[in-house]
This record gives sequence, structure tokens and C-alpha cells, in this order.
Amino acid sequence: MSNSIETSTPTKVVQPEIQKKAVSFQNILLGAAIQTFEVSTLGQPFEVVKTHMAANRGDSIATTLSKTYARGGISGFYQGLIPWAWIEASTKGGVLLFTSSEIEYRVRRTGLSSSWAGLFGGVGGGIAQAYTTMGFCTFMKTVEVTRHKSADASMSTWRIAYDVFQREGIRGLNRGVSAVALRQMTNWGSRLGISRVTESFFRGKDTTRKLSTSERLMASAIGGALACWNQPLEVIRVEMQSQSKAADRPANLNLFSTARYIYQKNGFLGFYRGVTPRIGLSVYLTVCMVFGGDSIKAYFSEKQKQNLNH
Repeated sequence: MSNSIETSTPTKVVQPEIQKKAVSFQNILLGAAIQTFEVSTLGQPFEVVKTHMAANRGDSIATTLSKTYARGGISGFYQGLIPWAWIEASTKGGVLLFTSSEIEYRVRRTGLSSSWAGLFGGVGGGIAQAYTTMGFCTFMKTVEVTRHKSADASMSTWRIAYDVFQREGIRGLNRGVSAVALRQMTNWGSRLGISRVTESFFRGKDTTRKLSTSERLMASAIGGALACWNQPLEVIRVEMQSQSKAADRPANLNLFSTARYIYQKNGFLGFYRGVTPRIGLSVYLTVCMVFGGDSIKAYFSEKQKQNLNH
């Protein structure tokens, strides 16, 4: 009598191959189009209101709305849209999608989760935005909102830009870019990272399940809202770029001297002025870029696959 021992070969779990999101000239144009749409609709009114509140830290939302409307009616809420916001939007959206897609893919290839990939992708995309496209555009948008307080109120923004360039060169036009970089890297690192964490929560144990439209929309909105924890950086950025000529305002502001000035004038809560409209802006922007961007990229990617199969 012989005893036979049956051995079973363990089933190897095949992990799905990590696919790189299609990045092409088409994607860059897509990012520009989405961002331009966003800023031309609700984005710029949110931007004007939160910039006014960050620069005029004693004004409530109601006062801000009233003063903005008094400066030009409905068009007052679109100050700085043309050309500065359009220039910024048509470039930074493409930079974000291109850079974040590339970094997310590289991070996923190392074995890290989609949440970490989203975090690093957002940080890298935000830094790229700040140092390639956003320096002088954010400066000139802030000029448009704050210059009514200064003696330069009757000058065109082009003239102000020229005068700043004559006095201070490129550095002057990029005043506050360090705060912009910190804001952007924490903005998109938080937005994409939190959005991906929320998506993972919705999927639960089935990590490959395709999320519904409502789940993806909710994940994008949550990421946008919670990313506003860095509002102090936005208030510092606005103060550094503001055209206000207050007598006690230091002449050459940097990150630390600006933070000290804001704290001395308005205390700790001064760093969170304008956070409410910024939450609205962040939710709307993130829904457009994360939800809208992913949806349209997936659509074009599927169309490309179909064309290759024919």
C-alpha cells in the first residue's frame, strides 16, 4: 500500500498592469480648454471675491460682494479675466495634466498606491505650474483686484506691468512666486491625493471596480474642499502681490515678513480671510480638472484604442 501525497501549486495572483494615462499634445490642449472653461464661468468670480477678502481682511463676504459690484457691476467679478486669467488658464491646465500624469505613472511603477501617486503627481504638477506659467499672471490678477486702493487706480494693467518690469525686472513681475509655488504644490498634492484616497474608500475591497459618476464627482469635491487647509499661504501670496500702499506696510516683503505683518494687523484669523469663497473655487476647479479631466481623457483614450483595433 503506497501513500500518495497530492501537492497543489499555489495560484499566482496576476496584478493588473499599470497603464500610463495617455499624455499627448491633445491632453495638453484638453487641460488648457478645461481650465479656461473653469475660469470663464464660476472660477473668476470666486477668485476675485477671495482675493479681495485676503487683501481687505476686515471685509465680510457681503461687503466684498457689494464693493466688487460697485466697481463695475457683473463685470466687476471678472476683473483680470482678460488677458491675465486666460493666459494663465490656457497654460497651467496643460502643465498640470501633463506633469501629474507622468509623475503618477512613475510612482505607481514603484509599487506605491494610487493615493501616493496622486499626492506626488499633484505636488509635482503644482510646482511646475508655479514656475512655468503662474508668476506674473497671478501678480497681474491681484493688481486688477487691489489697485483701486492705490494711486495707480487710473493706470492700465499693461502700464503697471511695464513700470514694474522697468523698476524690478522679471523678479518684480514674479513677486510672490515662492508663495505661489508652496500654495500650488500643497493645493494639488492635497486635491489629487485626497481625491484618490476617497476613490479608494468608495471602491472598498474591490480595488479594480469602476467608480460611478456620482462617486467620482464626490471624490473630486471632497478633495477640493479639504485642500483649503493651506489658506494662510494664499493670504500671504495676495499680500505680497497687493498694490495696497498702507503706511505701515513693509516695502520689501518676503514670506516671513509678510506673515509677521498679517499677524500683527489681523491676528491668527487673518490668515483665513477669504477661505469660504476659496472652498467654493477649489471644489469647482477640482471637479473640472480631476473629474472632468479624467472623464475626457478616458473618453479619448478609449477612442484611440478603438481606432487602433479597426
